[in-house]
Amino acid sequence: QVQLVESGGGLVQVGDSLRLSCAVSGRTFGNYVMGWFRQAPGKEREFVAHIKWDVGSTYYTDSVKGRFTISRDNAKNTVYLQMNSLKPEDTAVYYCAAKTGVYFQYNYWGQGTQVTVSS
Repeated sequence: QVQLVESGGGLVQVGDSLRLSCAVSGRTFGNYVMGWFRQAPGKEREFVAHIKWDVGSTYYTDSVKGRFTISRDNAKNTVYLQMNSLKPEDTAVYYCAAKTGVYFQYNYWGQGTQVTVSS
């Protein structure tokens, strides 16, 4: 089992920055892929970014490219999402997720953390 606990959400102003953290515990392997998703009110959950735990390669959805950065700290077993130049449309509950490989479904999810960007 893998446990994921997000933190770092909050209320910020347009243009501000915020860093989300996802603490990972339990049985994990180097080939895990860690992802961030978000769900805005009345909308479906959408993919934001992912990082391959072993090689550190990353991928982002177009709407956050150049503003968000996903990273991981192997020593702390933590994944981060640095969010800069925040916009009102970034308002959502952000979820951390994990899967056992690139071609698998995400099967581990955190409880989510609320990010609200006020204009």
